Amino acid sequence: MSRRAHIAMVSIPAHGHVNPSLELIRELVSRGHRVTYANDASFAEVVSSTGAELVPYRSTLPRPGEPWPEDTAAQLDVFLDDAISMLPQLRAAYEHDRPDLFLYDIGCSTARILAENWGLPCVQLSPASVAWEGYEQDMAPLMEWLRTDPGAVAHHRRYTEWLASCGVAQPDSLGFVGRPPRGLVLIPRALQPHEDRVDRQRFTFVGPCFGDRSGQGSWQRPPGAQKVVLVSLGSAFTQQPAFYRACLAAFGGLPGWHVVLQIGKNLRPDELGAIPANVEVHPWVPQLAVLEQADAFVTHAGMGGSQEGLACGVPMIAVPQASDQFANADQLVALGVARRLDTEQATPEALRSALLQLTEDPQVATRLAALRKQSREEGSAARAADVLEAEFLSETRAAAR
Repeated sequence: MSRRAHIAMVSIPAHGHVNPSLELIRELVSRGHRVTYANDASFAEVVSSTGAELVPYRSTLPRPGEPWPEDTAAQLDVFLDDAISMLPQLRAAYEHDRPDLFLYDIGCSTARILAENWGLPCVQLSPASVAWEGYEQDMAPLMEWLRTDPGAVAHHRRYTEWLASCGVAQPDSLGFVGRPPRGLVLIPRALQPHEDRVDRQRFTFVGPCFGDRSGQGSWQRPPGAQKVVLVSLGSAFTQQPAFYRACLAAFGGLPGWHVVLQIGKNLRPDELGAIPANVEVHPWVPQLAVLEQADAFVTHAGMGGSQEGLACGVPMIAVPQASDQFANADQLVALGVARRLDTEQATPEALRSALLQLTEDPQVATRLAALRKQSREEGSAARAADVLEAEFLSETRAAAR
Protein backbone atom coordinates (compact mmCIF):
# COMPACT_ATOMS: atom_id res chain seq x y z
CA MET A 1 0.00 0.00 0.00
CA SER A 2 1.16 3.52 -0.71
CA ARG A 3 -0.27 6.93 -0.01
CA ARG A 4 -0.68 9.91 -2.30
CA ALA A 5 2.62 11.73 -2.01
CA HIS A 6 4.36 14.77 -3.39
CA ILE A 7 7.32 13.59 -5.48
CA ALA A 8 9.70 16.18 -6.90
CA MET A 9 11.76 15.30 -9.97
CA VAL A 10 14.72 17.53 -10.85
CA SER A 11 16.56 17.37 -14.17
CA ILE A 12 18.47 19.45 -16.68
CA PRO A 13 17.13 20.64 -20.06
CA ALA A 14 18.67 17.88 -22.18
CA HIS A 15 16.60 15.18 -23.89
CA GLY A 16 19.16 12.50 -23.06
CA HIS A 17 18.61 13.22 -19.36
CA VAL A 18 14.86 13.90 -19.45
CA ASN A 19 13.51 11.22 -21.79
CA PRO A 20 14.63 8.16 -19.76
CA SER A 21 12.56 9.29 -16.75
CA LEU A 22 9.36 10.29 -18.53
CA GLU A 23 7.56 6.94 -18.34
CA LEU A 24 8.36 6.60 -14.64
CA ILE A 25 6.95 10.08 -14.02
CA ARG A 26 3.83 9.19 -16.03
CA GLU A 27 3.45 5.96 -14.04
CA LEU A 28 3.73 7.77 -10.69
CA VAL A 29 1.11 10.31 -11.78
CA SER A 30 -1.22 7.49 -12.88
CA ARG A 31 -0.94 6.00 -9.39
CA GLY A 32 -2.35 9.17 -7.89
CA HIS A 33 0.84 10.85 -6.71
CA ARG A 34 1.38 14.55 -7.16
CA VAL A 35 4.58 14.93 -9.18
CA THR A 36 6.33 18.23 -9.72
CA TYR A 37 9.12 18.40 -12.26
CA ALA A 38 11.81 21.07 -12.00
CA ASN A 39 13.35 21.98 -15.32
CA ASP A 40 13.90 24.88 -17.65
CA ALA A 41 10.72 26.32 -19.14
CA SER A 42 11.81 25.12 -22.58
CA PHE A 43 10.77 21.62 -21.44
CA ALA A 44 7.29 22.69 -20.30
CA GLU A 45 5.47 20.74 -23.01
CA VAL A 46 7.51 17.58 -22.41
CA VAL A 47 6.84 17.74 -18.66
CA SER A 48 3.12 18.48 -19.01
CA SER A 49 2.70 15.47 -21.33
CA THR A 50 3.38 13.19 -18.34
CA GLY A 51 0.78 14.84 -16.09
CA ALA A 52 3.46 16.36 -13.85
CA GLU A 53 3.51 20.03 -12.81
CA LEU A 54 6.42 22.07 -14.15
CA VAL A 55 8.50 23.92 -11.56
CA PRO A 56 10.47 26.27 -13.83
CA TYR A 57 13.99 27.41 -13.21
CA ARG A 58 16.33 29.26 -15.54
CA SER A 59 19.15 27.03 -16.70
CA THR A 60 22.54 28.49 -17.65
CA LEU A 61 23.47 25.50 -19.84
CA PRO A 62 24.11 26.31 -23.51
CA ARG A 63 20.96 26.25 -25.61
CA PRO A 64 20.70 23.99 -28.67
CA GLY A 65 23.08 25.31 -31.29
CA GLU A 66 25.15 27.31 -28.79
CA PRO A 67 28.80 26.28 -28.39
CA TRP A 68 30.23 24.23 -25.54
CA PRO A 69 33.85 24.55 -24.47
CA GLU A 70 36.11 21.90 -25.96
CA ASP A 71 38.16 21.37 -22.80
CA THR A 72 36.72 18.59 -20.60
CA ALA A 73 37.33 20.40 -17.33
CA ALA A 74 35.67 23.51 -18.73
CA GLN A 75 32.65 21.40 -19.71
CA LEU A 76 32.41 20.16 -16.12
CA ASP A 77 32.52 23.77 -14.96
CA VAL A 78 29.54 24.55 -17.20
CA PHE A 79 27.48 21.94 -15.32
CA LEU A 80 28.74 23.17 -11.94
CA ASP A 81 27.87 26.78 -12.76
CA ASP A 82 24.38 25.62 -13.72
CA ALA A 83 23.98 23.74 -10.43
CA ILE A 84 25.13 26.75 -8.43
CA SER A 85 22.63 28.93 -10.29
CA MET A 86 19.86 26.34 -9.92
CA LEU A 87 20.08 25.79 -6.16
CA PRO A 88 18.60 29.10 -4.89
CA GLN A 89 15.85 28.87 -7.49
CA LEU A 90 14.84 25.38 -6.33
CA ARG A 91 15.18 26.32 -2.67
CA ALA A 92 12.73 29.17 -3.18
CA ALA A 93 10.34 27.00 -5.22
CA TYR A 94 10.19 24.15 -2.70
CA GLU A 95 10.75 25.95 0.61
CA HIS A 96 7.01 26.07 1.35
CA ASP A 97 6.06 23.04 -0.76
CA ARG A 98 8.52 20.41 0.39
CA PRO A 99 8.15 17.02 -1.27
CA ASP A 100 8.00 13.63 0.40
CA LEU A 101 10.69 12.39 -1.99
CA PHE A 102 13.21 13.97 -4.33
CA LEU A 103 14.08 12.17 -7.55
CA TYR A 104 16.99 13.64 -9.45
CA ASP A 105 18.95 13.09 -12.62
CA ILE A 106 22.69 12.49 -12.37
CA GLY A 107 23.19 16.06 -13.63
CA CYS A 108 21.27 17.62 -10.71
CA SER A 109 23.17 17.43 -7.44
CA THR A 110 21.09 20.39 -6.29
CA ALA A 111 18.19 18.08 -5.39
CA ARG A 112 20.40 15.97 -3.14
CA ILE A 113 21.67 19.12 -1.42
CA LEU A 114 18.11 20.21 -0.62
CA ALA A 115 17.21 16.70 0.54
CA GLU A 116 20.15 16.66 2.96
CA ASN A 117 19.41 20.18 4.18
CA TRP A 118 15.76 19.36 4.85
CA GLY A 119 16.13 15.76 6.03
CA LEU A 120 14.20 14.32 3.09
CA PRO A 121 14.81 11.07 1.18
CA CYS A 122 16.22 11.28 -2.33
CA VAL A 123 16.85 8.82 -5.15
CA GLN A 124 19.17 9.36 -8.09
CA LEU A 125 17.89 8.28 -11.50
CA SER A 126 20.77 7.28 -13.75
CA PRO A 127 20.26 7.10 -17.54
CA ALA A 128 23.84 5.82 -17.86
CA SER A 129 26.12 3.26 -16.25
CA VAL A 130 27.08 3.73 -12.60
CA ALA A 131 30.23 3.25 -10.55
CA TRP A 132 31.08 -0.27 -9.43
CA GLU A 133 33.26 -1.60 -6.63
CA GLY A 134 36.83 -1.08 -7.78
CA TYR A 135 35.84 1.67 -10.24
CA GLU A 136 38.68 3.95 -9.17
CA GLN A 137 41.29 1.23 -9.78
CA ASP A 138 39.79 0.09 -13.09
CA MET A 139 39.57 3.68 -14.34
CA ALA A 140 43.09 4.60 -13.28
CA PRO A 141 43.88 6.84 -16.30
CA LEU A 142 40.74 8.90 -15.69
CA MET A 143 41.43 9.16 -11.98
CA GLU A 144 45.01 10.22 -12.68
CA TRP A 145 43.71 12.94 -14.99
CA LEU A 146 41.31 14.14 -12.30
CA ARG A 147 44.17 14.29 -9.78
CA THR A 148 46.74 16.01 -11.99
CA ASP A 149 45.08 18.10 -14.70
CA PRO A 150 45.07 21.71 -13.42
CA GLY A 151 41.58 22.41 -14.77
CA ALA A 152 40.14 19.21 -13.28
CA VAL A 153 41.82 19.82 -9.92
CA ALA A 154 40.46 23.37 -9.79
CA HIS A 155 36.99 22.16 -10.76
CA HIS A 156 36.73 19.53 -8.05
CA ARG A 157 38.20 21.86 -5.42
CA ARG A 158 35.53 24.45 -6.28
CA TYR A 159 32.80 21.78 -6.35
CA THR A 160 33.84 20.40 -2.95
CA GLU A 161 34.04 23.88 -1.41
CA TRP A 162 30.57 24.69 -2.74
CA LEU A 163 29.11 21.47 -1.29
CA ALA A 164 30.68 22.26 2.09
CA SER A 165 29.21 25.78 2.00
CA CYS A 166 25.79 24.21 1.34
CA GLY A 167 25.97 22.14 4.53
CA VAL A 168 26.55 18.76 2.87
CA ALA A 169 27.75 16.17 5.39
CA GLN A 170 30.44 14.57 3.18
CA PRO A 171 31.36 17.19 0.59
CA ASP A 172 33.60 15.12 -1.68
CA SER A 173 32.51 16.08 -5.18
CA LEU A 174 33.33 12.75 -6.86
CA GLY A 175 31.61 10.66 -4.22
CA PHE A 176 28.65 13.03 -3.99
CA VAL A 177 27.83 12.54 -7.67
CA GLY A 178 28.93 8.95 -8.15
CA ARG A 179 27.87 7.38 -4.83
CA PRO A 180 24.30 8.49 -4.05
CA PRO A 181 22.58 7.07 -0.97
CA ARG A 182 20.07 5.36 -3.27
CA GLY A 183 19.79 5.08 -7.02
CA LEU A 184 17.68 3.53 -9.76
CA VAL A 185 19.57 2.63 -12.93
CA LEU A 186 17.44 3.09 -16.03
CA ILE A 187 19.51 0.96 -18.40
CA PRO A 188 19.71 -2.77 -19.18
CA ARG A 189 22.09 -4.66 -16.93
CA ALA A 190 23.85 -5.84 -20.08
CA LEU A 191 25.07 -2.29 -20.78
CA GLN A 192 26.55 -1.84 -17.29
CA PRO A 193 30.30 -2.52 -17.14
CA HIS A 194 31.20 -4.94 -14.32
CA GLU A 195 27.53 -5.36 -13.48
CA ASP A 196 28.34 -8.09 -10.95
CA ARG A 197 30.37 -5.60 -8.90
CA VAL A 198 27.69 -2.91 -8.56
CA ASP A 199 26.53 -2.33 -4.98
CA ARG A 200 22.95 -3.66 -4.92
CA GLN A 201 22.24 -1.96 -1.58
CA ARG A 202 22.84 1.36 -3.31
CA PHE A 203 21.68 0.75 -6.90
CA THR A 204 18.69 -1.13 -8.33
CA PHE A 205 18.56 -1.87 -12.05
CA VAL A 206 15.05 -1.27 -13.35
CA GLY A 207 15.97 -1.32 -17.02
CA PRO A 208 14.81 1.07 -19.74
CA CYS A 209 11.34 2.46 -19.14
CA PHE A 210 9.87 2.45 -22.63
CA GLY A 211 6.32 3.62 -23.09
CA ASP A 212 3.78 4.30 -25.80
CA ARG A 213 5.46 6.37 -28.50
CA SER A 214 2.62 6.41 -30.99
CA GLY A 215 2.48 10.17 -30.61
CA GLN A 216 5.89 10.38 -32.30
CA GLY A 217 4.48 8.94 -35.49
CA SER A 218 4.87 5.63 -37.27
CA TRP A 219 7.02 4.07 -39.98
CA GLN A 220 6.29 1.25 -42.37
CA ARG A 221 8.78 -1.03 -44.04
CA PRO A 222 8.49 -0.44 -47.81
CA PRO A 223 7.05 -3.30 -49.88
CA GLY A 224 9.82 -5.40 -51.33
CA ALA A 225 12.47 -4.31 -48.82
CA GLN A 226 14.15 -7.55 -47.78
CA LYS A 227 16.29 -5.92 -45.08
CA VAL A 228 16.37 -2.48 -43.47
CA VAL A 229 19.26 -0.55 -41.93
CA LEU A 230 18.69 2.61 -39.90
CA VAL A 231 21.49 5.20 -39.81
CA SER A 232 21.16 7.77 -37.02
CA LEU A 233 23.63 9.78 -34.94
CA GLY A 234 20.88 11.05 -32.66
CA SER A 235 20.06 14.76 -32.49
CA ALA A 236 23.28 16.36 -31.26
CA PHE A 237 25.94 14.97 -33.64
CA THR A 238 24.30 15.36 -37.03
CA GLN A 239 26.70 17.83 -38.68
CA GLN A 240 28.42 14.92 -40.41
CA PRO A 241 27.89 15.22 -44.20
CA ALA A 242 31.04 13.23 -44.98
CA PHE A 243 29.88 10.36 -42.77
CA TYR A 244 26.43 10.32 -44.37
CA ARG A 245 28.00 10.29 -47.82
CA ALA A 246 30.10 7.30 -46.73
CA CYS A 247 26.89 5.52 -45.66
CA LEU A 248 25.30 6.27 -49.03
CA ALA A 249 28.32 4.82 -50.78
CA ALA A 250 28.32 1.78 -48.47
CA PHE A 251 24.64 0.90 -48.53
CA GLY A 252 23.22 2.65 -51.57
CA GLY A 253 22.26 0.09 -54.16
CA LEU A 254 23.21 -2.82 -51.88
CA PRO A 255 21.03 -5.71 -53.09
CA GLY A 256 18.05 -6.45 -50.86
CA TRP A 257 18.71 -3.55 -48.47
CA HIS A 258 16.59 -0.47 -47.78
CA VAL A 259 18.26 2.45 -45.96
CA VAL A 260 16.61 4.91 -43.55
CA LEU A 261 18.99 7.85 -43.13
CA GLN A 262 18.34 10.44 -40.40
CA ILE A 263 20.47 13.56 -40.92
CA GLY A 264 19.12 16.05 -38.38
CA LYS A 265 17.55 19.46 -38.91
CA ASN A 266 20.62 21.38 -40.03
CA LEU A 267 21.61 19.46 -43.16
CA ARG A 268 19.75 19.38 -46.46
CA PRO A 269 19.53 16.16 -48.50
CA ASP A 270 21.00 17.96 -51.53
CA GLU A 271 24.23 18.47 -49.55
CA LEU A 272 24.77 14.71 -49.72
CA GLY A 273 24.83 14.43 -53.49
CA ALA A 274 22.78 11.91 -55.43
CA ILE A 275 20.47 9.83 -53.21
CA PRO A 276 20.28 6.17 -54.29
CA ALA A 277 16.83 4.72 -55.00
CA ASN A 278 16.95 2.41 -51.96
CA VAL A 279 17.54 5.28 -49.50
CA GLU A 280 15.03 7.54 -47.73
CA VAL A 281 16.38 10.66 -46.03
CA HIS A 282 14.71 12.44 -43.09
CA PRO A 283 15.63 15.19 -40.60
CA TRP A 284 14.08 13.01 -37.88
CA VAL A 285 12.43 9.60 -37.62
CA PRO A 286 10.48 7.78 -34.85
CA GLN A 287 13.53 5.71 -34.03
CA LEU A 288 11.96 2.93 -31.99
CA ALA A 289 9.24 2.42 -34.62
CA VAL A 290 11.92 1.97 -37.28
CA LEU A 291 14.12 -0.28 -35.13
CA GLU A 292 11.22 -2.62 -34.43
CA GLN A 293 11.21 -3.40 -38.17
CA ALA A 294 14.95 -3.03 -38.89
CA ASP A 295 17.68 -5.60 -39.44
CA ALA A 296 20.66 -3.38 -38.53
CA PHE A 297 21.41 -0.06 -36.86
CA VAL A 298 24.28 2.37 -37.47
CA THR A 299 24.37 4.44 -34.29
CA HIS A 300 26.57 6.84 -32.34
CA ALA A 301 26.05 4.48 -29.37
CA GLY A 302 24.31 6.94 -27.11
CA MET A 303 22.73 5.12 -24.20
CA GLY A 304 19.21 5.66 -25.52
CA GLY A 305 19.94 4.23 -28.94
CA SER A 306 22.07 1.40 -27.54
CA GLN A 307 19.33 0.14 -25.28
CA GLU A 308 16.69 0.54 -27.99
CA GLY A 309 18.87 -1.55 -30.29
CA LEU A 310 19.13 -4.29 -27.67
CA ALA A 311 15.39 -4.17 -26.92
CA CYS A 312 14.67 -4.67 -30.63
CA GLY A 313 17.34 -7.33 -31.09
CA VAL A 314 19.15 -5.40 -33.83
CA PRO A 315 22.90 -5.75 -34.58
CA MET A 316 24.71 -2.42 -34.41
CA ILE A 317 27.58 -0.61 -36.06
CA ALA A 318 28.72 1.81 -33.37
CA VAL A 319 30.30 5.09 -34.52
CA PRO A 320 30.81 6.93 -31.20
CA GLN A 321 31.09 10.71 -31.20
CA ALA A 322 31.61 11.86 -27.60
CA SER A 323 31.54 11.17 -23.84
CA ASP A 324 30.14 7.79 -22.76
CA GLN A 325 29.45 6.68 -26.33
CA PHE A 326 32.94 5.17 -26.64
CA ALA A 327 32.39 3.03 -23.54
CA ASN A 328 28.90 2.07 -24.73
CA ALA A 329 30.33 1.03 -28.09
CA ASP A 330 32.94 -1.12 -26.39
CA GLN A 331 30.30 -2.72 -24.19
CA LEU A 332 28.16 -3.60 -27.22
CA VAL A 333 31.21 -5.12 -28.91
CA ALA A 334 31.98 -7.12 -25.75
CA LEU A 335 28.41 -8.46 -25.84
CA GLY A 336 29.11 -9.76 -29.33
CA VAL A 337 26.35 -7.78 -31.07
CA ALA A 338 28.20 -4.82 -32.59
CA ARG A 339 31.26 -3.56 -34.44
CA ARG A 340 32.93 -0.30 -33.43
CA LEU A 341 34.13 2.04 -36.16
CA ASP A 342 35.41 5.42 -35.04
CA THR A 343 34.47 8.23 -37.42
CA GLU A 344 37.77 8.22 -39.30
CA GLN A 345 37.47 4.44 -39.74
CA ALA A 346 33.92 4.56 -41.09
CA THR A 347 34.80 4.22 -44.75
CA PRO A 348 32.25 2.82 -47.21
CA GLU A 349 34.19 -0.44 -47.37
CA ALA A 350 34.38 -0.81 -43.57
CA LEU A 351 30.70 0.06 -43.10
CA ARG A 352 29.53 -2.40 -45.75
CA SER A 353 31.78 -5.18 -44.43
CA ALA A 354 30.57 -4.68 -40.85
CA LEU A 355 26.93 -4.70 -41.93
CA LEU A 356 27.22 -7.95 -43.86
CA GLN A 357 29.31 -9.71 -41.22
CA LEU A 358 26.94 -8.80 -38.39
CA THR A 359 23.73 -9.69 -40.20
CA GLU A 360 25.01 -12.98 -41.64
CA ASP A 361 26.49 -14.37 -38.39
CA PRO A 362 24.07 -16.79 -36.66
CA GLN A 363 25.91 -16.41 -33.34
CA VAL A 364 25.19 -12.68 -33.36
CA ALA A 365 21.50 -13.44 -33.92
CA THR A 366 21.47 -15.92 -31.04
CA ARG A 367 23.10 -13.45 -28.64
CA LEU A 368 20.72 -10.68 -29.71
CA ALA A 369 17.67 -12.86 -29.11
CA ALA A 370 18.80 -13.60 -25.55
CA LEU A 371 19.62 -9.95 -24.81
CA ARG A 372 16.33 -8.79 -26.30
CA LYS A 373 14.44 -11.15 -24.00
CA GLN A 374 16.47 -10.08 -20.97
CA SER A 375 16.06 -6.38 -21.72
CA ARG A 376 12.29 -6.59 -22.13
CA GLU A 377 11.84 -8.68 -19.00
CA GLU A 378 13.84 -6.49 -16.64
CA GLY A 379 12.71 -3.02 -17.62
CA SER A 380 9.48 -1.22 -16.87
CA ALA A 381 8.23 2.00 -15.33
CA ALA A 382 5.87 -0.06 -13.17
CA ARG A 383 8.78 -1.92 -11.59
CA ALA A 384 10.63 1.33 -10.89
CA ALA A 385 7.51 2.85 -9.31
CA ASP A 386 7.02 -0.28 -7.19
CA VAL A 387 10.54 0.11 -5.78
CA LEU A 388 9.95 3.77 -4.90
CA GLU A 389 6.58 3.11 -3.27
CA ALA A 390 7.84 0.14 -1.26
CA GLU A 391 10.91 1.95 0.08
CA PHE A 392 9.78 5.56 0.44
CA LEU A 393 6.01 5.96 0.10
CA SER A 394 4.51 3.10 2.12
CA GLU A 395 1.73 3.57 4.66
CA THR A 396 4.10 2.33 7.34
CA ARG A 397 6.60 5.05 6.58
CA ALA A 398 3.88 7.66 6.39
CA ALA A 399 2.58 6.66 9.82
CA ALA A 400 6.08 6.78 11.29
CA ARG A 401 6.50 10.34 10.04
